[in-house]
Amino acid sequence: MEVKGSKEGVAFVLDLTERERAEQAVQLQATLDLIPAMAWRARADGVIEYINKRWLDYTGVSLDQVLGWQWLALIHPDDAPRLRDAWLQSLASEKPGEAEARLRGSDGSYRWFLNRAEPSRDEAGAVVAWYGTNTDIQDLKRAENAFRRSEAELANVRHVQQTLDSIPVAAWRTTADGFAEYFNKRWLDYAGVSLDQVLGWQWAGAFHPEDLPRVNDIWRQLLASEKPGEVAARMRRHDGSYRWFLARAEPSRDDTGRVVAWYGTNTDIDDRTQALARLQEMESDFTHINRVSVMGELAASLSHEIAQPIASARNNARAALNFLKMQPADLGEVGEALACVVADADRSAEIIDRIREQIKKSPPRKERFDLNAAINEVIVLAQSVTARNGVSVQTRLPDGLDLVLGDRVQVQQVLLNLILNAAEAMGLVEEGARDLLISTEQDQAGVRVAVRDTGPGIDSEHLDRVFDAFYTTKSSGTGMGLSICRSIIDAHGGKLWAEANEPRGAVFQFTLPGADGEFTIPLHASQRPREPR
Repeated sequence: MEVKGSKEGVAFVLDLTERERAEQAVQLQATLDLIPAMAWRARADGVIEYINKRWLDYTGVSLDQVLGWQWLALIHPDDAPRLRDAWLQSLASEKPGEAEARLRGSDGSYRWFLNRAEPSRDEAGAVVAWYGTNTDIQDLKRAENAFRRSEAELANVRHVQQTLDSIPVAAWRTTADGFAEYFNKRWLDYAGVSLDQVLGWQWAGAFHPEDLPRVNDIWRQLLASEKPGEVAARMRRHDGSYRWFLARAEPSRDDTGRVVAWYGTNTDIDDRTQALARLQEMESDFTHINRVSVMGELAASLSHEIAQPIASARNNARAALNFLKMQPADLGEVGEALACVVADADRSAEIIDRIREQIKKSPPRKERFDLNAAINEVIVLAQSVTARNGVSVQTRLPDGLDLVLGDRVQVQQVLLNLILNAAEAMGLVEEGARDLLISTEQDQAGVRVAVRDTGPGIDSEHLDRVFDAFYTTKSSGTGMGLSICRSIIDAHGGKLWAEANEPRGAVFQFTLPGADGEFTIPLHASQRPREPR
């Protein structure tokens, strides 16, 4: 301003720096708020000056609550130290940086964000501020984790497949619920199918129709129990023929014990099964032959020893007839001839008694043995017969049973006879269960054995007669089996008897003396002194 008539003037100088800075700050904040991202600005030393509206809206806080270093309170406790260190490293290096961390939202939940920071420099190159953004990467993070898991699972599946293909047996893998995921090359080559044809539950078509229901039942039981198991069944070969396989399944568990998969193998047991069947058939035939041979020896002995007294009785009877024809009849000679007939008949009876004594009284071989172990051996021997008749065999053989004294083989013959009789009897039952229970228990006299069946049973009036020689209820029976069994048990100092089983069937029981007991062996008929005739 100039004053009239004066050579002096007045000038006003205004400092607009602070005002410009304030205007620039407002303009900068408006710019940050317009950015379609969560953004912020910090001083050169890292102290936060401003955070845009999008950032504040997401977290649900005010600007005053996050300025300075307060924003760290919104970072997940597990990530805050790492993010702070990364931020300090960027400040120290004055270079751009980034770090991932979880930021708490207004609802209290955390999401993953990628935090980027960029320095702003003046004309001299000095850092005057920092600008940054927070980008939501939660979905990307999930996708990356899922991709890594899928890669790991794929690598694991490939490894499993390679392992299964290297196993020298047909092998497979299913999910925890039993859905088939893979069959190795050996399995596929045997069945003559592709992998796509047997995945899921399509594998069932490879099993014999008669065996498939049983295979499915056992497989469902294993899935429910989550325990290992096995089943024998026939599988169709690529040429249409069937062979027996033993399928085994084993669950695979994670660290928590949860079943995550099933692994299995199918082992060809056809040759072994056929051999076992032939062996069982041979054993059955041998047992039958053994029983027949005993009867053959008995018949031979009877025909040889009874022939003489029968012939003598016939001759004496003819003589009596001749004496009666005389005129007059010589009654004295007739009476003498008839007396001889009676004597011959008595002699025949004695011969039969002596043969019976030979069967009953033949000295058994005395030895101490485990009766339970002997029973288990007999059960195995009789498997073919029990299986053929659809009999379910159960045992109740307590531990600690006293040893018994006697002939192990003869006792096993008794048990085998009782088991075969029970199996054949139950084979005639059309309805109801076919159960065979074999039990042992300690008895005052030693050990008691019981063989219980659910067959047609025995009439109460015939319970004792079944042990009579030549008594039988079977059309093809000889009636000597149980008689011989009783003679063997009697020779061992025990007792054999039969009772009715409840609710149906029969129970045969016998006792044997303990190994510490004493029993006398009856003399063989040939060792007993003959009475003078």
